[in-house]
Amino acid sequence: MPKSLNELITTIRADQILSTNGDLTRPVTAPVVESSREIQPGGVFVARAGGSVDGHRFIPDAIAAGAAAIVGETEQSNLAVPYVRVKSAQQVLGLLSAVYHDFPSRKLIIIGVTGTDGKTTTCLLLHSILQHVADIKAGYISTISADFGEESLATGLHVTTPGAPAIQAYLAKMVEAGLTHCILEMTSHGLAQGRLNGVDIDVAVLTNVMHEHLDYHGSWESYRAAKAIMFQMLNQSFRKPDVRKRAVINADDPSADYFSAIPADLALTYGIAARSDVRAIDIDNHPFGTRFMVEAQQLDMRLFGDFNISNALAALCAAQALGIRWGAIRAGIAAVELIPGRMERIDEGQDFIAIVDFAHTPNALKRALQAARGMLAPGKRLIAVFGSAGLRDVEKRRLMAEISAQLADMTVLTAEDPRTESLYDILATMARGCIAQGGVEGETFTRVPDRGEAIHAACQLAQAGDLVMACGKGHEQSMCFGTVEHPWDDREAMRSALRGAPLNTLPTARENHDARD
Repeated sequence: MPKSLNELITTIRADQILSTNGDLTRPVTAPVVESSREIQPGGVFVARAGGSVDGHRFIPDAIAAGAAAIVGETEQSNLAVPYVRVKSAQQVLGLLSAVYHDFPSRKLIIIGVTGTDGKTTTCLLLHSILQHVADIKAGYISTISADFGEESLATGLHVTTPGAPAIQAYLAKMVEAGLTHCILEMTSHGLAQGRLNGVDIDVAVLTNVMHEHLDYHGSWESYRAAKAIMFQMLNQSFRKPDVRKRAVINADDPSADYFSAIPADLALTYGIAARSDVRAIDIDNHPFGTRFMVEAQQLDMRLFGDFNISNALAALCAAQALGIRWGAIRAGIAAVELIPGRMERIDEGQDFIAIVDFAHTPNALKRALQAARGMLAPGKRLIAVFGSAGLRDVEKRRLMAEISAQLADMTVLTAEDPRTESLYDILATMARGCIAQGGVEGETFTRVPDRGEAIHAACQLAQAGDLVMACGKGHEQSMCFGTVEHPWDDREAMRSALRGAPLNTLPTARENHDARD
């Protein structure tokens, strides 16, 4: 049923609306969008001043395409359609989209998952658990894809949380498909930018808060505060019948007390080392996965590493917060065979272990290398291949190199989305991190700018029983050089290297240098 423009803006706080012009009773018959290229006749175009492009420039295009109304931040006069001026178009976009789709999150049980590392794995473990409950039909929106029950689709190249209009459209599609629950990854960027505004959540899950995204947030405290927005949303969200607002927090994380202090109907903590409400004990890592005990229950998991036990505990606690019994929890965790791009083994008949993992933060790299080290027999070598992204947190370049110098026998430094920065400069910074930990170039670390060549070189170095791990890209399907996304898949690169040749689909280091200039 069509909404009027007035109905859409009634959800916006009065102090956000600066002025209105035109007929607010005008019907809105198409979605709210933030790109003039996506406007449909009868829709609403939300214009905002972006980082590189000012959306207000495209108001005439949106009107020409049939926009029923415009929402923006600047003074506008003589527009042919109604105009609403707001303080922050970015912050109201999600609310407008939620109203247009008739508040779909109020018709679902929403479990939000945030943290530096482990979000996707936690989401997929929880989704597997929910699939083992007869009266639950669950979907999810994650780094990898959005799942609508009978259908799924990719959610982007380097964006974990989609834009606000897409999120609300996905949730509406889940309602239409008859789903009852949705698990939603919530990144710090998505929370800070208001992409999750208009989502009414019921369970908030924290995996961890480590060093990441300081290029955007400015400080670790601001980064943590962005993660906290999800927990603050709990008590601000619409209350659904017989559903309590619950927080699930990693007691092993240094910020556990900070998040536990945010009010919720009930807070549940989990951990391995720290005292917690739910704790894993008797951990046994074996060649085919992991076994551990929780509350006298034995859990078997096909995923490796203590970090995946933490992810399983987060999913387990979220399930308990929803009242799910142990039978479904055990079966759901045991059923997860592979998380794409997460500790994913690549087998081409080689006599050593080859793994691709998404680890792209200092903490994730440390945990991945520790898990890999635990998979090796005495005397066998761990060879790590990774880089660090351009135009992102600069400090982690040194930290990741230092971690690998400590944990890997050989480190191969290479490209990882250099964007418009010099790949040579990024690698030089990382090399200094290796040297600071006693690394010797040519002996314990090397620089191979081309990522396909780097993975191939690592495989050529490997001997029987060794382990080669390519970190940083995981499931991603592209790599950015300059401002262009080039097709890339670490798993295909590893397969090609294992077959004897590097995958050559990326620009050369010289082309990257020229693109900067």
